[in-house]
Amino acid sequence: MKKVFPRILSACGLIGMMNEDRRRVPGDDIIKSITLMHERSNGLGGGFAAYGIYPEHRDEYALHVMYLSPFAKELTDRYIDDEFAISEDGPIPTRHVDSIKDIPILWRYFVRPKIGRMSDLGLYDADDFVLKAVMKINFETEDAYVVSSGKNMGAFKAVGFAGDVGKFFRLDEYEGHMWIAHARFPTNTPGWWGGAHPFTLLDWSVVHNGEISSYGINRRYLEMFGYRCTLQTDTEVMAYLIDLLVRRHKLPIATACLAMAAPFWKDIDEMGESERQTARALRMVYGSAMVNGPFAIVFGHSNGMVGFNDRIKLRPMVAGRKDETLFVASEEAAIREICAKPDRVWSPKAGEPVIGWLKPDPLDSIRDDRRVMVAS
Repeated sequence: MKKVFPRILSACGLIGMMNEDRRRVPGDDIIKSITLMHERSNGLGGGFAAYGIYPEHRDEYALHVMYLSPFAKELTDRYIDDEFAISEDGPIPTRHVDSIKDIPILWRYFVRPKIGRMSDLGLYDADDFVLKAVMKINFETEDAYVVSSGKNMGAFKAVGFAGDVGKFFRLDEYEGHMWIAHARFPTNTPGWWGGAHPFTLLDWSVVHNGEISSYGINRRYLEMFGYRCTLQTDTEVMAYLIDLLVRRHKLPIATACLAMAAPFWKDIDEMGESERQTARALRMVYGSAMVNGPFAIVFGHSNGMVGFNDRIKLRPMVAGRKDETLFVASEEAAIREICAKPDRVWSPKAGEPVIGWLKPDPLDSIRDDRRVMVAS
């Protein structure tokens, strides 16, 4: 008999922790924290994003790819070899966990775009080149899905409870300065490996609790800019919207959050003149990027971490701080599980982002953070 799970619409657990001083720590704490929220999931998805885990490959894109067939891997290997210089590739390390089943082929590539191929396509930004490659693989190659594609970061996700997923991917053996985790309870979308959170693009990673009722219009808007939604769940649009608004349209992160969780018109009318003009302009220009529905998200990027809610705060979110460590989670207990005495714990207001920034990386002082090494 098919097992039927009750619909618990406020479920899903999320936690993000970031050491602003870039101090790297193993994945043990993030596994411990997300495991505390076990009851928020039903075993149909768990995942993690980790930053700072590949310092020896910090100038290369780390492609984590999931294959549902050997033929898909063969096709994708050929494509990646044509488009990129590969310095190293191999299976993503895992260990046996009884509850993790139907395991796809999980492969990892460290690559640099070939400058000749960029020139052929008329692209001058390596991030745009990688975006185009990710969309092509996900959309055109059946049974191949790029799980993450950023530098010095990676996403690890599966069908299973989040604590088991962390053990399966041996995250206790990695060290990172920022960790984000998700325990999934899908309500309207399928529970499958590619549909587990986080959803990523380049160095962006998103975990989400809630439902995006504006998915249709958000998706059509993104397709105008070359994004393709292929992973059968609404959260995918969040990663692409953030990339479009912040990286490509150069909006500050706080402004992008204001566009996605735009205030009601009645609240805009009560703002001061300067704020009112900004909010009105964002609603008019980015109306199709506004995200409707109940949501709480945490997203990470190469320079920091952000947590924010919808404009009514229909999903729970709390934040905490201890010295130079920032936490954002579904529950205060998840923070206190790994930080018994935080300096401060607070509940962010609806639509008000909690934004944390990493201190500058000393190695970035000798180069432009957005300049990417490419291969000839």
